[in-house]
Amino acid sequence: MECRAGCGACCTAPSISTPFYGMPGGKPAGVTCIHLTGDRLCGLFEDPRRPAVCAAFQAEYAVCGSDYDTALANLRELEILSLPD
Repeated sequence: MECRAGCGACCTAPSISTPFYGMPGGKPAGVTCIHLTGDRLCGLFEDPRRPAVCAAFQAEYAVCGSDYDTALANLRELEILSLPD
């Protein structure tokens, strides 16, 4: 599956636990990354400062669904399920 241009759900729902350019404390779940552009594209997409976790993410229908709202809901659920007990 190709990433949907203008989605950006993966730039909001999950947390990023490591510091990265512009967000030295990482990114909490549910907080939109400061590098998400107004048209919901990654401002660091081709930049080596892009977090490794973001570069490794591969869009899949099971996660992203067919629209932004589904992707956001699925990614939020995965974030919750991945929390330590």
